[in-house]
Amino acid sequence: MIITDELYDIGTLPELGTLPRMMHAWTIREERMGEPIHAFKEEIVPVPRAGKGQVIVANISAGMNYNGVWAALGKPKNVIAGNGNYQDEKEDFHICGSESSGIVYEVGEGVVDFKVGDYVVVGASQYDDNCQIVKAGEDPVCSPSFRVWGYEGNWGAFAQFSRVYSYQCRKMPKGLNWAEASALTAAGVPVYKMLTHWEGNTVKEGDVVLVYGGTGAVGTFAIQLASYFGAIPVAVVSSEERGKLCLKLGAKGFINRKEFSHWGRLDDYLDMQQQKKWTIEAMKFKKAIWKAAGIKKSPAIVIEHPGSDTFPTSVFVCDTKGMVVTVGATTSYRADFDLRYLWLYQKRIQGSHSATPADYSGFIRVVENSGIKPYIGKVYDWEELAIAHQKMYEGNSVSGKMTINIGPQIKL
Repeated sequence: MIITDELYDIGTLPELGTLPRMMHAWTIREERMGEPIHAFKEEIVPVPRAGKGQVIVANISAGMNYNGVWAALGKPKNVIAGNGNYQDEKEDFHICGSESSGIVYEVGEGVVDFKVGDYVVVGASQYDDNCQIVKAGEDPVCSPSFRVWGYEGNWGAFAQFSRVYSYQCRKMPKGLNWAEASALTAAGVPVYKMLTHWEGNTVKEGDVVLVYGGTGAVGTFAIQLASYFGAIPVAVVSSEERGKLCLKLGAKGFINRKEFSHWGRLDDYLDMQQQKKWTIEAMKFKKAIWKAAGIKKSPAIVIEHPGSDTFPTSVFVCDTKGMVVTVGATTSYRADFDLRYLWLYQKRIQGSHSATPADYSGFIRVVENSGIKPYIGKVYDWEELAIAHQKMYEGNSVSGKMTINIGPQIKL
């Protein structure tokens, strides 16, 4: 490996076999934490080197996710305070970015699945692969060593080069451009897990699958994957325009949530009048699902991520022995619901986070065989990264995924 003092401009890279000592990166420092527009700054920082089981990836494109906003705010977790706790050196800066597409530039000791020059996608799950839980074949999410690269773990995707573990990488699927490949893993892999991982409630042909936020990152993947498996996806959206996009992605139908007034936490269960009012409106929503699905059939799977505003409804509309599977809480993580609908109809509430290596590989195979792609709402230039995160923070982000160009857009 040749190490050079030359600093390469954004949009350029050295020849394979050469690594620069320094690189461009968007960083967060503790004294700047706050709104993303101020927290993110471009700096020149050292290029990390690959350790045992690791690779250095030159990032061509990176996906942007809400954890970049959390990192900027320093809430709910101060990422600088945790820097150095995850098998890496302690730094006073943090590089965010939890998914990317790029080129392998260096391989560390013990890496056999990848070589310099490979085109790869990079996922966010990091863990100690010597952990006994991981070695026993359990879900790495259950390991105390588990963390999210580019949020808890440093050296994320918002830089010219990233240091990642080889198990985070998969060969880049054919048929995708760099932006699409960079937006593949953070939402696509967890949604695949939500639909296929939970024994007894895996998606089946003919199942109705209710998808909140149909034009968001989770929603756009959930619609496409449910359709691929022969299910009947029904999207919940905030406008007719967004609903039409969901139909193009494969939804059987859509529901405009603004036509209903029962969202939010439940009122006091002793207030019978309010309870009756809520139940009537929730039943109206349930009937809207049947109409959108084209069949009087309740959701076998509800893809939950809003949390507080929707959870009572999700439990109510879910089919007997169906599953409400949650991967987030964008409206609030404090939720309540009527337990009677859970136990009387033997429904399941399932938390789902990240994915196993088998889930990751399974999703990539589906992408290769199906033509499923991330819906890219906007591709930003490098210098727009802080602005893009500020728009996300202010609620002005676009439908689908947002990505940022970093390296040269090599023809595929």
